[in-house]
Amino acid sequence: MAVKIRLKRMGAKKSPFYRIVVADSRSPRDGRQIETVGTYNPLTTPATLTIDEEKALQWLANGAKPSDTVRNLFSEKGIMEKFHNQKFSK
Repeated sequence: MAVKIRLKRMGAKKSPFYRIVVADSRSPRDGRQIETVGTYNPLTTPATLTIDEEKALQWLANGAKPSDTVRNLFSEKGIMEKFHNQKFSK
């Protein structure tokens, strides 16, 4: 089973709100998920981003692949750097 960390769209029409979720890569975008890792609201100024770092790092260590957008959001918060340092410090 290929696991991805990606965005799940929530919110009303023309006012998107996203959850950062861990899901099987075969499930639909807004379909079944394994776990919620955080939220992202692009409508606020500046955009609001909340991420549970421990869960995100744990899933990355277990082999979950982030989507391009999620990778950029994680990099913004410094999670990708922590993961990289954690992976190569062993």
